[in-house]
Amino acid sequence: MIAQLDWLREMSTVSVLLRLLLAMLFGGLIGLERVRKRRPAGFRTYMLVCMGAALTVILSQYEFYMVTHEWTELAAEIGLRTDVSRFGAQVINGIGFLGAGTIIVTGKQEVKGLTTAAGLWASACMGLAIGAGFYECVALCFALIFLVIRLLPFIETAIIENARNMNIYVEFQSLDDVGEIINRIKSQDVQIYEVEIERGREERSRNPSAIFFIRMNQKQAHTRVLAAISELESVYAIDEI
Repeated sequence: MIAQLDWLREMSTVSVLLRLLLAMLFGGLIGLERVRKRRPAGFRTYMLVCMGAALTVILSQYEFYMVTHEWTELAAEIGLRTDVSRFGAQVINGIGFLGAGTIIVTGKQEVKGLTTAAGLWASACMGLAIGAGFYECVALCFALIFLVIRLLPFIETAIIENARNMNIYVEFQSLDDVGEIINRIKSQDVQIYEVEIERGREERSRNPSAIFFIRMNQKQAHTRVLAAISELESVYAIDEI
């Protein structure tokens, strides 16, 4: 702990203002990265989540201070007790409804929004640390969260592109074309270990589709496999998920 920051850990107007401003700043900076990628939760959402979490901890500290000082006699008379951690625990539980709102399952059976939901949860936890005046932890936490959402996607993309496993979504004309698609996939020196087929619905004007879970016998570009399948006349849409 840095001794020079001890005065900022006290319950004073300057300390409270600094904590709320830090929560707005750090939460907003993380949100800016998400809004650049057109994610559901962006700049203002992250800012409000982080600031709200910080305010929750400040409220807990204020209540504890009042019960042990100005409200001591009244608290003893009515048997009032306070737990400074209970508000923070409710933040951790309550942030789930926001995270769940950012997670969607697309028509390709692809789950999206998990990183945004995790970022909101981490932002809330960072707000709790800011509200508690744990400035050393806040600096490390912000740096690591920003590293995860800003730099690591490049590494993740490189790993996925060089992986031998692929999940391919294919939309085609009719179920009679499944055999032709399977043969074309196998001709690319890959193994199919699972297939999920969804029948089309005429009332919704949807064509039948399938998700192929495959493994390449040797390392090759994923685009090569996708291009080979897309050459079939019966294939309307294809994507790696």
